[in-house]
Amino acid sequence: MIKRTFILAIFFLFAFSNGTVYAQKLKGNKKAVAESIAKHEQELIAISDSVWALAETAFEETGSSRILSDYAEKNGFKVERGVAGIPTAFVATYGSGKPVISILGEYDALPGISQKAQPEKEPLNAGAAGHGCGHNLFGTASLAAAISIKELIEEGKLSGTVKFLGTPAEEKFFGKIWMVRDGLWDDVDVNISWHPGAQTEADVQSTLALVDFKVEFFGQAAHASADPWNGRSASDALELYTTGINYYREHIKPTVRVHYHIQDGGQVVNVVPDYSKIWVRVRDTKRSGMTPVYERIKEMAEGAAIMADVDYKISLISGIYEVLVNRSGGEIMQKNLEILGPISYTESETEFGKKIQEATGKPQVGMDSAILPLKETAEHPGGGSTDVGDVSWNVANINLGVTVAPKDTPWHSWAVVACGGMSIGHKGMLYAAKAMGMTMVDLFENESLVEKVKAEFVERKGNTVYKPMIPEGPPPIEIED
Repeated sequence: MIKRTFILAIFFLFAFSNGTVYAQKLKGNKKAVAESIAKHEQELIAISDSVWALAETAFEETGSSRILSDYAEKNGFKVERGVAGIPTAFVATYGSGKPVISILGEYDALPGISQKAQPEKEPLNAGAAGHGCGHNLFGTASLAAAISIKELIEEGKLSGTVKFLGTPAEEKFFGKIWMVRDGLWDDVDVNISWHPGAQTEADVQSTLALVDFKVEFFGQAAHASADPWNGRSASDALELYTTGINYYREHIKPTVRVHYHIQDGGQVVNVVPDYSKIWVRVRDTKRSGMTPVYERIKEMAEGAAIMADVDYKISLISGIYEVLVNRSGGEIMQKNLEILGPISYTESETEFGKKIQEATGKPQVGMDSAILPLKETAEHPGGGSTDVGDVSWNVANINLGVTVAPKDTPWHSWAVVACGGMSIGHKGMLYAAKAMGMTMVDLFENESLVEKVKAEFVERKGNTVYKPMIPEGPPPIEIED
């Protein structure tokens, strides 16, 4: 009897340790969410795989947008396409009244990283784009969660409005900024978002603010040998400019990042180039820290132009805010992750993951789907940037990360593309859909939770007045690379 009691005690300690309640079963509307996602599972996988194979880049996601919006319409949503002046953006809405809960879906790919769904590097289409950030999974999972809530509203089990926002061009031009500017979240109480990753957690970390701008230099062409003294080199200005940027790196804070891509440095060797162009990006953990660096680097363009005796032009492309964290929302999401427990993998999936790690020079430890505890929010996080930040400064936002690739997988790489086109990615996608759907159930069922999340949003935003950092006019749909 003593031995049996000891064994039971060990079992319950294991089952309830680290906040993970494996024994708790889904009930009521949360069970219905899981059943909805299971019912649609094969269609969802087919949609994700179709978007994965299309691999369309920023503002060119015509097929991907159509697949997702058509499926939303097929499932009873009212769909408005081409919103905010973006042909590939759309809003799918179902229900009426409060609360209004929205969910984001991205579906753009990254250029040049096409890959087959295998752990050995081999492009699906040489030179083509690939979903190295898992956005084929992102858009599909979010739509699946929205459909599960739509069905509950339709059956009279929940009341309110659910919105799915198809948001293009996250990887390059940050399409959500124009959608925010057009007021597409103005009537929303709480927004839900997620992102594919190599671990599973309620995400309460911020991101980096950034600004993208283009610098062009205009000189005078001349024969590079016969009369170079008659030329004024735009390429010289570009080189002086990048030299200035690189010397400046010693004198900026460790939280700042500066990147550039030379888009035009001249065409032939025997002509003094009269034109050059560079794309520059500045980041910091806060917009307030990013802005002075941005202003200084713009001044350097003028200095480079003076030294090379050429003209110059600076054009803003876009800029995004850091994510405004909402820990109250993170706590709701965390509880649902603990109810779901970790994703389980087959032996072949684990082996696939280890082969990915071997190919990318990482320890071969396989998958990591443990439910991480809710972390403390870092004051100065590392990592990347996202236009979800702009959404988060306009509506309370709850964010989630879910495992779709092996531990330590290089992101924005062929390795993520490989996982996103097979069962490892599919499992993460379906899991994310359940976690987000269950979190939306909590919000629809409990008005006090909505008010708590909104109250934290108001407190954290404080007196900050949101100003979209984009040029006047329409989005840069036709902008050249």
